[in-house]
Amino acid sequence: MKLLRTTVAALAALAATPLTAQELTLYSGRGETLVAPIIETFTAETGIDVRVRYGGTAELAILLQEEGERSPADLFWAQDVAALGTIKPMFAQLPDETLDKVQSIYRDAEGRWIGTSGRSRLMIYSPERVEEEELPASMAELTDERFNGRLAVAPTNGSFVAHVAALRVAEGDEFTLEWLQGLAGNDPVMVSNNTAGYQAIADGEADFMLTNNYYLGRFLANDPDFPVAQALFDDGDLGNLMMTAGIGVLETSDQQEAAVAFIDFLLGDVAQQYFTGNVYEFPVSGAGIVPHAGMGVSFAQASEAAPEFDLNLIVDMEGTLDLIREAGLI
Repeated sequence: MKLLRTTVAALAALAATPLTAQELTLYSGRGETLVAPIIETFTAETGIDVRVRYGGTAELAILLQEEGERSPADLFWAQDVAALGTIKPMFAQLPDETLDKVQSIYRDAEGRWIGTSGRSRLMIYSPERVEEEELPASMAELTDERFNGRLAVAPTNGSFVAHVAALRVAEGDEFTLEWLQGLAGNDPVMVSNNTAGYQAIADGEADFMLTNNYYLGRFLANDPDFPVAQALFDDGDLGNLMMTAGIGVLETSDQQEAAVAFIDFLLGDVAQQYFTGNVYEFPVSGAGIVPHAGMGVSFAQASEAAPEFDLNLIVDMEGTLDLIREAGLI
């Protein structure tokens, strides 16, 4: 495997290179409305153009596997770590100076992908229809009768699949299948994604959902009275898993220095402030980043409640989808 190298001088040379000579192809499982502004900022600051192919994270991971060495992609930016683990054999090793920008929990143990922003898994609920004593203490409780017909589930969402993959690592396939079957047998409210789940609770179609923290800030920005609240499970419960979006450089890329420059930019203060201030996610690097006031659960609260879990172990996306299918959720 190739070891990527980048230096301050190399980055300066990249920035000075004419636009036509510097162009990256990015496969992005992150939505265009979320990341297009920061990609445009990178181009404005460096002169390196970025062609983006947007799509679902799982869809793009499958495409990269199908394309193999023929893929035009220089970079793959994934919504979740399960997809990164799937593509990991196709990634080049990142330089130490890039990897050292984040804590080890936010990067691959072999240095082939790195997190760009974080989020917490937690429970959202209707404060109008849910009493405090009804809130679950653990993720395992979501199969209880009190959630019958009241729990929204997005079974094909990348973060849900990654969370289930983490449950497999922590508790084994037998426990995970029983848990999934418990969800399926509880007449869940099926939604297409996390956004739809938040809206389903606001509209009275569901009362609870296991989801990511950052969506609430977006809804509150448009409607300060949006009727959804957040709650963490007991400290250390897997329901509070800290997750990350992440990125890697394809080993077949012939623009590896420019690709690393893009990653370094995403880990810099400008991009990290954007991720928390505009996307409502947690920063993974940088000092003095100011969290958005409307994020709901704070980074300190989420970190304290999070379980000890190595995200590098979330690798079997296809096997996890098979379990979700076997349980009858898809």
